[in-house]
Parts: sequence; C-alpha cells; structure tokens
Amino acid sequence: MYPQLTLPPQLSLKLSQADFMRLVLANQDLRLERTATGELVVNPPTGGETGRRNRRLTGECDRWIEENPELGEGFDSSTGFILPNGAIRSPDVSWVSRERWESLTPEQREGFIPLCPDFVVELRSKSDNLATLREKMQEYLDNGTQLGWLIDPQTRPVEVYRPQQAVEVLENPTVLSGEGVLLGFRFNVSRIW
Repeated sequence: MYPQLTLPPQLSLKLSQADFMRLVLANQDLRLERTATGELVVNPPTGGETGRRNRRLTGECDRWIEENPELGEGFDSSTGFILPNGAIRSPDVSWVSRERWESLTPEQREGFIPLCPDFVVELRSKSDNLATLREKMQEYLDNGTQLGWLIDPQTRPVEVYRPQQAVEVLENPTVLSGEGVLLGFRFNVSRIW
C-alpha cells in the first residue's frame, strides 16, 4: 500500500523547489503541483467522465503529433514543467516545439521540464474551481505559452488564451484550431461533450 498525503483545506504548505522534488519522489502516485510562491497543490484523481474526456483529447493531440513529429513533442497530465516563475505545473495536455525540446539537455528531459509549454489544455472536472483554472491559464501565458484552451464540459464554453490578447470565449464550439502553434491541428470538441 502506498502512503497517502492528506492536507486539511485550511493548511497551506510552502515548499522550496528542492523540498517539492523530495515530496514528489516520496509520493509518486500523487498528482502534485507547486505554485510560484511555493504553495503545495494536491490534485485528486479525476472521475470517470473527466478521464474519458481527457483520454479522447489526448488521443486526438497524439495523432496530430505522430503525423507531425518534426514539429515538437506532446505530454500527458503526469508531466511536470518548471515555469520561469518557479511554479511546477502539470497541464492536462501540453506540447513543446521541436526547437525548444532539442535545446534541453538529456538530464533536463528526464526530470521536470524546465520551461513553459508552447501549448496547454486544462480540462475542467466537476471538482475544479473555475477561478483557479483561469489563474493557472494566465500563469501559463505569463510564462511563455503561445496558445491555451480551458475546456469546461459542464457548461460547454472553451476559453482560448493567446499572448497579449483578451481571452476569447467560444460558446459550445464544434472545432478548435491549433492556429499558428500546432499547424494544421483541428480538434472536434463534440468528442468530449
């Protein structure tokens, strides 16, 4: 049996990056993140509907990546990224351009990746706080993300995040475009509604 980490809601732990790394290594079955100010974020496992939706989304992205391997690398929700602001985040889906990926050393590729992804997706589950997810999306933008989607299956809007632009809210869209970031990628959103 694996040890469990339980934090009461009123408890806030602030951890250095080194302490966070030690905590993650001791609790590899948990989805943990660290904010830029060092606060620990414990992400519970998703429910069945969110898991099903995330698999479909990841699968569509993966097909595009396999067809365009020269453009970059994709990552799942268990991948940690060390953002320039010091936060350690794990988007539900992410992608890094080939040039940026190749600039990393083998050691950097093995651990938490020391950069912000070019593309991120956060898929809201019923337990997710929408305001918190919006802050996280803005944090990705502030740290270098070029395109982000915040997908809310409960009410079906998709918020599209781009640098130096207002957030675009698409009500119940049928298709999302990878625009100039994921060239030629189109995601049929009805697959996750």
